[in-house]
Amino acid sequence: MPKNAHPPRNNHAKKPASKAGPSKKPAEDEGSFIVFSNAPDKPKKSKDEPSNASGTSTPTGKSKGKETAPPAEDAPKKPDTRTLIGGASWTGKLPVNMLSEHCQKQKWAKPEYTMSKTPAGFISTVILKTTNPKTHELVTLPPFRLPNEMKELAAQDTAVEARHFAATYTLFRVCSMKNIHMMMPPNYRDLWKGQFADLKKEDVQDGKSWMYEADPFAAQREREEAMAQAKKRREEAAKRAEKENVGPSAPGMPGTQGRGGGGGSGANKMRGWNDVPTVEMGKVTRKRVEKLIRSATMWNPNGVKLDIHRRLAIEEEVTMLGFRRSHVEEAADICKDREEILQWLMIHVPEDDLPSWCLPENYTAGVSFASNNLKREATLKRLASGGYAAELCDEVLASCGEDEAKAAAVLQEGLLFGSVEDVLSNGLEAATMNDANGDSNSWVEEQEVLSSIYDERYSRPSEGVCRIQMQSARKTDKPTTVEIRKPPTGYPDTLPILNFEAKLPSYIRLSIVKKALLYAKDNFTGEPMIYNLVDWIEQNAASIIENPGRLAEVAPAASGSESTSMPRQRNTRNNRNRSLKPVNWQQGTEPSLRMLRDWQNKQNTPAQQRMMKGRQSLPAWDLQDDIVDAVRLHQVVIISGETGSGKSTQSVQFVLDDLIKRQLGEAANIICTQPRRISALGLADRVADERCSVVGDEVGFSIRGESKGRPGITKITFVTTGVLLRRLQTSGGKTDDVVASLKDVSHVVVDEVHERSLDTDFLLVLLRDVLKQRRDLKVILMSATLDADVFEQYFHSVGPVGRIEIKGRTYPVEDFYVDDVARMVGWNGMNLDDDFEENEFAQRGMAEALKSIGMRINYDLIAQAVRHIDMELGSKEGGILIFLPGTMEIDRTLRALQSMPNIYALPLHASLQSSEQKRVFPRAPAGKRKVIAATNVAETSITIEDIVAVIDTGRVKETSYDPQNNMVKLEEVWASRAACKQRRGRAGRVSAGKCYKLYTRNAETMKMKERPEPEIRRVPLEQLCLSVKAMGILDVPAFLSGALTPPDSMAVEGAVTMLRRMGALDGEDLTALGRHLSVIPADLRCGKLLVYGATFSCLEACLTIASILTVRSPFVSPQDKREESKEARLVFAANQGDLIGDLRAYEAWEDMRFSGGTSYREMRSWCEQNFLSQNTLNDISSNRAQYLSSLKEVGFLPHFYSSSSPNSQLYNRYTTNTPLLRALVAASFSPQTARIAFPTKKFASTISGTVEQDPEARTIKFFTQDNGRVFLHPSSSLFTASSFPSSTAFLSYFSLIATSKVFVRDVTPCNAYSLLLFGGSGVEVDTRGRGLVVDGWVRIRGWARVGVLVARIRGMLDEVLRRRVERPGEGWEEDVVGTEVVEVVRRLVELDGLDR
Repeated sequence: MPKNAHPPRNNHAKKPASKAGPSKKPAEDEGSFIVFSNAPDKPKKSKDEPSNASGTSTPTGKSKGKETAPPAEDAPKKPDTRTLIGGASWTGKLPVNMLSEHCQKQKWAKPEYTMSKTPAGFISTVILKTTNPKTHELVTLPPFRLPNEMKELAAQDTAVEARHFAATYTLFRVCSMKNIHMMMPPNYRDLWKGQFADLKKEDVQDGKSWMYEADPFAAQREREEAMAQAKKRREEAAKRAEKENVGPSAPGMPGTQGRGGGGGSGANKMRGWNDVPTVEMGKVTRKRVEKLIRSATMWNPNGVKLDIHRRLAIEEEVTMLGFRRSHVEEAADICKDREEILQWLMIHVPEDDLPSWCLPENYTAGVSFASNNLKREATLKRLASGGYAAELCDEVLASCGEDEAKAAAVLQEGLLFGSVEDVLSNGLEAATMNDANGDSNSWVEEQEVLSSIYDERYSRPSEGVCRIQMQSARKTDKPTTVEIRKPPTGYPDTLPILNFEAKLPSYIRLSIVKKALLYAKDNFTGEPMIYNLVDWIEQNAASIIENPGRLAEVAPAASGSESTSMPRQRNTRNNRNRSLKPVNWQQGTEPSLRMLRDWQNKQNTPAQQRMMKGRQSLPAWDLQDDIVDAVRLHQVVIISGETGSGKSTQSVQFVLDDLIKRQLGEAANIICTQPRRISALGLADRVADERCSVVGDEVGFSIRGESKGRPGITKITFVTTGVLLRRLQTSGGKTDDVVASLKDVSHVVVDEVHERSLDTDFLLVLLRDVLKQRRDLKVILMSATLDADVFEQYFHSVGPVGRIEIKGRTYPVEDFYVDDVARMVGWNGMNLDDDFEENEFAQRGMAEALKSIGMRINYDLIAQAVRHIDMELGSKEGGILIFLPGTMEIDRTLRALQSMPNIYALPLHASLQSSEQKRVFPRAPAGKRKVIAATNVAETSITIEDIVAVIDTGRVKETSYDPQNNMVKLEEVWASRAACKQRRGRAGRVSAGKCYKLYTRNAETMKMKERPEPEIRRVPLEQLCLSVKAMGILDVPAFLSGALTPPDSMAVEGAVTMLRRMGALDGEDLTALGRHLSVIPADLRCGKLLVYGATFSCLEACLTIASILTVRSPFVSPQDKREESKEARLVFAANQGDLIGDLRAYEAWEDMRFSGGTSYREMRSWCEQNFLSQNTLNDISSNRAQYLSSLKEVGFLPHFYSSSSPNSQLYNRYTTNTPLLRALVAASFSPQTARIAFPTKKFASTISGTVEQDPEARTIKFFTQDNGRVFLHPSSSLFTASSFPSSTAFLSYFSLIATSKVFVRDVTPCNAYSLLLFGGSGVEVDTRGRGLVVDGWVRIRGWARVGVLVARIRGMLDEVLRRRVERPGEGWEEDVVGTEVVEVVRRLVELDGLDR
């Protein structure tokens, strides 16, 4: 320790100050920058060393060259550091000491402090260092300093205060997720909760959450690696651009210039766009899409208003692209941004007035007809010559019985007064105003007058038609003609039929006609008006051409479709919280007194007394009063206890009984969460039995797809954690809604918190916030391990946390390791299962055999161990529990035990139905021994009473995340030592037991972790971030930073980015698809597939594909028959992709299974012939049922839906439509898409002519955005394919594996429309007329208008999904617009945009 760390506190110890003259202060003399260091090589200042600038020393050497101080008795007492920093009464720790202790715990070097003197005061910063344990390299972080705008906050009056301020800020940077500020002096505590917390919030919003990682060295390393990779990618892109002298290129394509940018020659304009896929849209299909969009789309639904400066800039930019300014201004009045303005213009501006870059090459807009009826074709041309859409003319002429005059009247009426459809439905009388009193001679007389007035400019093709050529102001103007047709009845009381023929865009001609006729209607009705009409047109046509008015007024007639806005329905989600009654804490209510009487009467029954004897034997019973008192006095209580202590079954009963005895039974509503279904079911049964009740009355449960309980009657409800989370998630979204969703709950018990599952950690974050507003709510945390400190620290901000520790009731357990077991059973490494080569261990000794097994499971050794235990137990009762990592291992173990007739073997895992899981609890039949092969669900979740021996393989299936292929994997790894301890304890529940560990002592100490990594740190966070968003929480990173173990900030940012690319988020808002996915308990890609499957009426097929992806492919590939297996898969796939092949194989198996005429032996033989695993097919079938149940539970499917019922037709109309299925698979996997680059086409001459040859498979290349070129995995059914389904341009893939090459697996071919309609973050239009860009990198040649139509259809599809999530299965057929949107999308992807 430094000598004289504090100045003397007693006056008599003070020495007289020096009388030396004044001298300069050291801080000013030695410079304004000081580094404080505790390094051992720094020499300490000698006591006699002069410390002033002049070298003058005081007698004691302690005056530091200052001016003579007054006598000691007159001088004010100088405060010590503790008083200066914490105040006179502060006795706690100081920030500098706390930082030093934290660095020591983290094994970092001692912190170094810098100091600078500024006019505002002293400013200090901290430098942290650590030594890399592998390279022994010293890593130094930049100083931790506040932003420049907050320098005044950092400035302190003294250097000591500056150091403590810097230490506080540094601690906040690395410990902001903890509550250590509660141990700081008041001033620094306020800084922590105030300015520092506000600064962190701003930084997180700016994407700087990495600054607040608990391990700043790891955060810096990750950022440096990410920056290096980004720099590498930029350099590679720059090299490619430099090589081709153009801009950066997309993977697998030549380089090209940026969108609409200059700087390149015209020859380079199409560079990079020549070899990309082309998309087309048939004329009929395009008109159908345009009509749908104009009639049903909604622009700017939220009413966003553009800033005036931004609007002017956009108007100028878009006008420069070739649009008329009046059109751009009209679009800016309607739309919210530049992208929407361009979309509106390209949809509403007629083709003959679009800029050239919006049109395909060599495209000529105009009227074209193809008909064998020349007379009718001529009639249509005359009707369309005025600017009416050809399709509209065709439709109206047919509706008017081929009467040209009536058709012209209907068209004009529709132009003037709205809808052609209304005119047709109301009849021709509406068009002619139903006025037959006009003067029939006035038309003839007026024609004679017009002939004399206009002379050669006048012509009369027929009796009822005249044509007048307009006078032009300039000789260069092209001739224009006005055609006037006599109306069917009533002229001049009825307006004549007017056509304006000129080389002008159709909508401008119609605008002139409309304005002229409306003027005539107001001024000339009832008198001859043709001369006045022509005169008005001659005077006003030029101004109308310059400013034709709003497109919306004439676009329907010019385009042939009505333009209206589809009203956006507001989200009317039922707020179920309104029906919940708050907890009634009034004592002695009638229900409470009735419960007390019933409880007292029940205590005297023989059945209840028998149950009480069993309960009183549990260790938890001795601590009943302690548990009840702790719950009364604290809002949060932590109960730790080993397996078998009775904490899960007894604690909730203690609390309930206490409330009943205190006449508060009505208030009781205890929810107890369990991590697994079997736990909730088992505990509900057990507690109901102990209370002499039945499940569903006083004790109930709620799991996915099943629940029992009665509101007001059920007082203890065991639920899975996910069920409670969904209750909170669907409460309404706001924090108050989450609080309100628990207003009828008195206690929340979170069991098995030590497992640190993702759902549990998420729930704890929510509960901590709820507790701050619901002071009457009690939370009880129960853990099987004694690591309660971390939970206590987490809830410290709520208030004092109560703690109870219950000792376990276990008998001694004797351990045997694998070498002991092998010697005990006489195993010599022979007779192994097919996982090992035959006779592999025949010539080896025991040590070599055990060494070769390694991490694998030997099922023969397990069987021999079971036989040995059974013989050793003899006639004694008792079961054997075998811990295995997964269902496949359980199946193989059960097969290995089949040869033992006295063994009653049962499986136990989470995938079993509830009835099958309950079979493990009763005792075995007489003369048999129960053997249970279980996963880790039997560790702590349930208690099987008669177990006396445990066989532990030491293995577990643990979820891990591989960011390289963005896939969640369930990998087999070593279990943790804490988990193995729980397994071992199962053998000592009823008597002294034995644990047979099929692993070595070395593996236990060297390979097994002490505790498993929290799930939030080892899984992808897309689903979690989506759930947070679904609750209305805007700042996801800030919310998750409050978790017990905060996830990596870069993982959170990556998850949010992925959600945007998947279409679940639009900016910061949830899309309709995102709302669906947030409540479907499945991988997000599988969830998307299920949503699209139901929406596009192919649900059953999508259920199967999602289940195949969740389980695995049903095809097996034996080592010696790989080629035959691949051929079998090719038969089912038929070049349609891996998943389609798997689907068709499953459907064939299911047809055989339900046909009724196929025996089990025949089915098994058929599976073997086709290399299909019957067990896998059964697993897929079981998974389908679970997914179907989940869709019903979340409300996406009606509860009465059944695959075999007639009502399923609505959801399965297109379940055999393979092109649609391939498109939906691609939509679900987006953005995991690869572009196919085909080689140059080759042709061969045949007798029938020249035909195109299929390319060789090895010449076809595949490219992704992030990985460049990738390769098909050899196991894929398309690996050797030289041809693909028609119009295939892309491959979607489910997983990506990097070995010697980067391989893609589970691939499905798809066309360009699959990507346009479903892919990535959206469709951009290249304003240089080259095509479309999807998801920022995929280029597609196509008409710009096609891209805009697709973009709008995508938005409309999202609206359809939104409506259908609110009304699942209800009114879908009545939703005309929604049905049409889905049908249009289906036809586009099925026919690749063509009409047929």
